Amino acid sequence: MSSRRGLARGAALAATALFAGCGFGPGSSSKGTATLTVTRDYGARVMVDATDSAPSESDTVIRLLDRSAEITTHYGGGFVQSIDGLSGSASDGRRSDWFFYRNGIESPVGAADVHVHGGDRIWWDYRDWTDAMSVPAVVGSWPEPFEQASSAPSSRLPVGIECATARSVCATVSDRLREIGAQARIADLGSRRPPEPSLQVLVGPWRAIHGDPAASLDGPASSGVFATFKPGGHGRFELVLADPRAEPRCGYRVGAGLVAAVEPSEGRSAWLVTGTDQAGVRRAARVLDANDLRNRYAVAAPPGGRAVGVPVAADTGARVPCRGETP
Repeated sequence: MSSRRGLARGAALAATALFAGCGFGPGSSSKGTATLTVTRDYGARVMVDATDSAPSESDTVIRLLDRSAEITTHYGGGFVQSIDGLSGSASDGRRSDWFFYRNGIESPVGAADVHVHGGDRIWWDYRDWTDAMSVPAVVGSWPEPFEQASSAPSSRLPVGIECATARSVCATVSDRLREIGAQARIADLGSRRPPEPSLQVLVGPWRAIHGDPAASLDGPASSGVFATFKPGGHGRFELVLADPRAEPRCGYRVGAGLVAAVEPSEGRSAWLVTGTDQAGVRRAARVLDANDLRNRYAVAAPPGGRAVGVPVAADTGARVPCRGETP
């Protein structure tokens, strides 16, 4: 029996797919290893962690998932009802379902139409989407989308670091990107951008970058990021972190950083490495690594503490996911 899976942007933005259960042979293989991660609750719990060496040209995201997890379907096989027993649900006006990302970007088409290549990072997450129908991009597939491991070297895009802080901080971001093989270039924010396509990273305190069109953090319903900067007077901004219900849980007035991915343009990511001030931006730059970013939608770097996944846990008393002043 065929399993089917995908992502649709209907009224419910439920995850759907049409999986071709029969077809031609596997075809030739691509070089490299594709990874599959299945989590729940904004990456809080890992359910499946698998790899597929040299996937064939006929492999799709749904086939990769079907080989590593038990999938049930409904509506004639057009929707995934569950992955390893966890089903889409609706209760008390809240909705949860499955969503998937390829190399950190939410797929605009169904999983049956997305082919998997060696180097791809596929991430499925089961989440409450009531307050954020769409989260266009995430940071949790690092080193993607910057490594571009599934692309030929000649077609990999450079990364433009647009700097609005101390050059030493932007150099830290550049170093982290070059460590994963990205072609990183630093330029002042507001200077003429390169004419060729590129991936974008804005680096600087929120007060310096918030006027850029890419720096949009208008709440999870709009940006998909469960963090905002609230004006604090005298040109200062407070970083406020929210839980999956979009309820603010804690805030930081000084020394806090944020790494977030925002809605991509023409399929290319834009990342923000920002903070309440220069010290916060420096902390944000330091969390650009797999240990801090893996399986997280966004990451905050609070003063005097470890990196915090965003959205933060609703029960702050139990997990203490963020430390600082309560907004």
